[in-house]
Amino acid sequence: MWDKVALIIGCYILGSFPLLYLLGRIHGVDLRQYDDMHIALWRNVGRVEGFIGVVFDMGKGVIAVLVVRAFGFEPGWVAIAGVVAVAGQMWPVFLKFDGEKGNSTGLAMSGALATYAMLLALVPAAIGFAVRTIPRFRRSDQTLKEKLKFGGPPSLSLPLGMAVSFAVMPLAAWWVGQPREVVFAFVALFVLIMLRRVTAGLSEDMRKPSWKNRMLLNRFLFDRSEI
Repeated sequence: MWDKVALIIGCYILGSFPLLYLLGRIHGVDLRQYDDMHIALWRNVGRVEGFIGVVFDMGKGVIAVLVVRAFGFEPGWVAIAGVVAVAGQMWPVFLKFDGEKGNSTGLAMSGALATYAMLLALVPAAIGFAVRTIPRFRRSDQTLKEKLKFGGPPSLSLPLGMAVSFAVMPLAAWWVGQPREVVFAFVALFVLIMLRRVTAGLSEDMRKPSWKNRMLLNRFLFDRSEI
């Protein structure tokens, strides 16, 4: 019993560890002022720090799954460990429960938990990424540096593709024969990521005069209130 309690707490703390925020503070930048800490770190601090931040956030989910699996826990607890690590990244105790959106950590965790299922479910996100990125590289009015700028312009296709990928993940896990505990964990992952997407900064948006209830749907599908 206590080993499982320690498992949950440890994975949550791992997911919560605010390396991106600390890298920003070291260089005098408060990343909490920005919508996306990854992009803000890359643009306002440096590419090396930005790369380290992305890899570390992805590593949170992978480490949680691999370590718990190595200790011989059942597949259900391995799956729970991964989901808890993602939840920690989205609601970190060290940042007053206001973190990132869980996409990078969630995808990496899914790959460690059920690689084939993740690769199948990744197709919509890859299509969304291509729809956003390919036109940018075909533009003649931008320099190569501008084309390679991390984050790029606001996109509807990528957040929609990510939402579809996480929605498809449970079906993909079932299709490739993963245990039902893993399938249910992917259902929980989708619910948590969409909950974070809808509620992040919601109270501030609702106080704006331009607020409309349909903006909740915009948040769900496109990760932004206004499109």
